[in-house]
Amino acid sequence: MSVPDHDPTEQSIVSTDNLITVLDEQSAAQSVSLDATERVSLYRTIRTAREFDQRMISLQRQGRIETYAPMTGQEGSQVATSFALDTRDWLFPTYREHAAAYAHGVDLTTLVAELRGICPSRESTRVAPPTIPIATQLPHAVGMAWAATLRDDDVVVLCHFGDGATSEGDFHEALNMAGVFDVPVVFVCNNNQWAISVPRESQTASQTLAQKATAYGFEGVRVDGLDPLAVYSVTKNAIERAREPPENELRPTLIESVQYRFGAHTTADDPKRYRREAIAEQWRERDPVSRLRDHLTATDICTEAELETIESEAKTTVQTAIERAESIEPDPDRPFDDVFATPTDRLTAQRQIWGAHAAQED
Repeated sequence: MSVPDHDPTEQSIVSTDNLITVLDEQSAAQSVSLDATERVSLYRTIRTAREFDQRMISLQRQGRIETYAPMTGQEGSQVATSFALDTRDWLFPTYREHAAAYAHGVDLTTLVAELRGICPSRESTRVAPPTIPIATQLPHAVGMAWAATLRDDDVVVLCHFGDGATSEGDFHEALNMAGVFDVPVVFVCNNNQWAISVPRESQTASQTLAQKATAYGFEGVRVDGLDPLAVYSVTKNAIERAREPPENELRPTLIESVQYRFGAHTTADDPKRYRREAIAEQWRERDPVSRLRDHLTATDICTEAELETIESEAKTTVQTAIERAESIEPDPDRPFDDVFATPTDRLTAQRQIWGAHAAQED
């Protein structure tokens, strides 16, 4: 495949028209309900996520982890959405939301171990396992939110997915059910402009993805996904709406977080074969890490020395997680543990067959 003569995304690059944004307006940034300490914590988590992402790409190239889905450019939005959640709330990620999972309680060692094919328990967190099939987590998230409603639990469910997922049947079924049953769920569409090699404009005729919520009776919002403070503010409002909706309005919200996938779809992908690197470079000029860093210095929240310390600590944190994950011995029986609450006869038979095979290998 070669880069097309006309790139459909060229007409829609680096535009914040009709997007909620605050980092380009210093006065507006003051209205975001995060104090100085919380903004530093937000930056620290995002910066750690960026370091994690770069190291995972390197580890995959070395054969130390399996195929990896990079998130550079998207980690600011991911962390910001998780910062808006309460610890009692649930997160349903895809295979790319490593930063969102980390910010909502999954430790980095677990994330690295999972990429090595080892499955530590996530029972102490409210983060669902990442899903590989596109959009299948959306009905699961709605089901969790509906269950919370039936049990009268004060829980909100936040579900991530990419722009490509909006072309899947599960997306429409989930949003329809969320509206019909008025459940406390927030849908976050990470619109990074590409579904693998297919540009957004080639998979839907909708002017925006947020407007798809209208068909299901609830609100859709578009936000600058490269602005962590704006994403936090929009997500926080959506979560509050889900928890205590305005009179005669529905709980769900669809957030379209407009971003750009700075790198490859996965480490098995070469984006230079289907998109123009010059376009990606224009988006990189709005890097969420740099924008939030500039905000912290411009508002005298952090000095350059303090930010350098944060960046150094991020490297240490990620390196420690890698070392711990690589010291974990895989348990060949572990994959059978969390398939069903009560194992089926077939699963039990598979476990026995695998056990016999592993014993022969020993």
